[in-house]
Amino acid sequence: MKKTIVTLACALLATLTFAQTSPTATQKTKTGTQPTTATETTTTFTAGTVTTYKPGKTIVVQSNLGAASFALGTAARIVDGAGHIVTSELRPGQRVRVYYTGTGNTRTVERVIVEE
Repeated sequence: MKKTIVTLACALLATLTFAQTSPTATQKTKTGTQPTTATETTTTFTAGTVTTYKPGKTIVVQSNLGAASFALGTAARIVDGAGHIVTSELRPGQRVRVYYTGTGNTRTVERVIVEE
């Protein structure tokens, strides 16, 4: 019985001894840099009155340059002049300033400021 306990104790100590890692072990990793590509987006705006508004889809604004249609993406925010989010739907005739990116048929709204 005593011999069995001594054998188990030795086996336990042996596994703990072999399981320890060296405190001076280091791991070297090599990192490389990848070239970055810079894309520049220009945000412009159009000011005018709302002609048509379909929530989540499009907004058409009549300005002194004519009517312009914009796509409303999921990131588009509609705010008032103080920056508070507007929860009510836009109505035809409301004065707005539409900030967007893109040109022609690919104009996407970033934010709409409702002017009171």
